[in-house]
Amino acid sequence: MKRLGFLFHPVVIFVSAQLAWLSLLGIWIYWYVTNYIIFTTAGDKISPQLLEKNTNIVALVTGLVLLVAILGGMYLIFIYLSRQLKITNLYDNFIANITHELKSPLASIQLHLDTLASRELSQEKRNQFIALMSKDANRLKQLIDSILGIAQLEQKKIAHNFQIYTVDEVVRDIINESEFQFNLSENILHVAGNAPCKCVIDRNAFKIVIDNLIDNALKYSHNTPTINIRLDHNDKSWSLEVCDNGIGISKSDQKNIFLKFQRIYHKDSPNVKGTGLGLYWVRQIVRYHGGNVNVTSDGVGHGTCFRIELPVYRRAKKRHIQQLLDLTKTLHQSANKSFPNNDKSEHNTVIE
Repeated sequence: MKRLGFLFHPVVIFVSAQLAWLSLLGIWIYWYVTNYIIFTTAGDKISPQLLEKNTNIVALVTGLVLLVAILGGMYLIFIYLSRQLKITNLYDNFIANITHELKSPLASIQLHLDTLASRELSQEKRNQFIALMSKDANRLKQLIDSILGIAQLEQKKIAHNFQIYTVDEVVRDIINESEFQFNLSENILHVAGNAPCKCVIDRNAFKIVIDNLIDNALKYSHNTPTINIRLDHNDKSWSLEVCDNGIGISKSDQKNIFLKFQRIYHKDSPNVKGTGLGLYWVRQIVRYHGGNVNVTSDGVGHGTCFRIELPVYRRAKKRHIQQLLDLTKTLHQSANKSFPNNDKSEHNTVIE
């Protein structure tokens, strides 16, 4: 029975159904042509009602339209099924990756706890074990936050504290925080350009974007990484480019890089752990801010450049930006009503 299992594969079923419909169409056309020849040849011997050409043509055309509609519907079903199968495969890979990612720090913590409980260790060694367990615990927290954050992201709850900033100031502040967070030296990360315009962003959400792009640049570099960040602006938009000298991305993979659970595998890829959610987060957050993000790379071994473009406040997409500010204001008013004794200064939104 297992050998015949491939017969029930959705692709095999779809192809078989298409062949069946095409066979039916061929038989139908053969029947029509044969009868038409008969009626034409012996027309004078057959009742005139049987020779109504319009009736035959209408029946044929109607049947063909219906058949095309059925074939089109089956094709759409096939496309949907293919997407679902791809999502399922990505989800299975995600579960396998996340399971391994969760088990590794848990096993490390368990090992250190067992060692502390069963052996007499010096204070220096105990402190070392505690530091390692703390590091593994933080790693677990980041994984769990990443998983839980997906639901918030898709419900558009990840970004809700929109405020007006000067691009140069807020972006450079975030980059400095990321530089400290990743412990980067001055010869690794370089910032150039300027954007002295106004923007409306959720600072915490936008830090997730920059952190993910910098983290990717570090992970996918074989040698000493170099990260070049450039700011630019025009009358209606401002842009942020994050370019690296890493392994690059092939042309075929660039269109899928922002998909959920998507991870790129090829022989030159370093052994990178992860969930495949980082760039999905980046795209969703940028889109929610009213912007877009794209990736360019000359191919494997030639580095990668991510470009984010967002609207300038009061010059482009004013309606969308104002909606984001109004959303923040509404949420803060609700928070103040729920907790009237809180310091209102914590919830103020800067609105010009």
